[in-house]
Amino acid sequence: MINALWYLGRGTGVVSLVLLTLVVGLGIATRSGRPLPGLPRFAVTAVHRSASLLAVAFLVVHVGTLLFDPYAQLDVLSLVVPFTAAAQPFWYGLGALALDLILALVATSLLRDRIGPRIWRGIHWAAYAAWPIALAHGLGSGRDAGTGWMLTTTGLCVAAVLGAVGWRVSDRFAEVRGPAPAPVVPAPLIGVR
Repeated sequence: MINALWYLGRGTGVVSLVLLTLVVGLGIATRSGRPLPGLPRFAVTAVHRSASLLAVAFLVVHVGTLLFDPYAQLDVLSLVVPFTAAAQPFWYGLGALALDLILALVATSLLRDRIGPRIWRGIHWAAYAAWPIALAHGLGSGRDAGTGWMLTTTGLCVAAVLGAVGWRVSDRFAEVRGPAPAPVVPAPLIGVR
C-alpha cells in the first residue's frame, strides 16, 4: 500500500505538470482570441478551463497521496507553508509555493465576477510563476527526475511553454477582438454568359 501511494503521488505529479503545461499554452492562445486548428475560438477557452480543472484535480490527488505517504514525510503545514517540510525543505517548499499560487488562481477565478477583470488578470499572471516553480519542484524532489522518460517529458513541457511564451512576446502575437470576420463571398456575376 505504501508503494502504491508513492507511485500514485509521483504519477499524478507528472500528469499535473503536463496538464499545467497545456493550461499555460491554452491560456496564451485564449488571450490571443484566435481559433486553433480544428477548434473555434470559444472551444479554446472551454478546453483551457477544462484542462485547468483537470490539472487541479490531479494536483489534489498528488498532494493528498503524498500527505499519507510516509516516505514524503509531509504534514498539512508543509503543504501550504513553503520551505517548512522536514525532508527536502527546499524542493518540497517549491511544491508548496506552486500549490499556493495555483490555489490563488482557482480562488480568484471562482470570484472573478466579484473582484473584477483587472484584479483577476493581475493575479492570473501568477500562472507564469507557478509553472516554472512546479517544474523545478518536480526536477528536484523526484527520484526519477534524471531518467530518460522524465527528462523527455520535462523537455517537451519546457519546449511547449517556451514556444507559447515566445509567441506571446513576439510581434506576431496580436489579440483578435470581437467576432470573427465574415468570409468574403464574391458577388454572383449577373448577365454573364
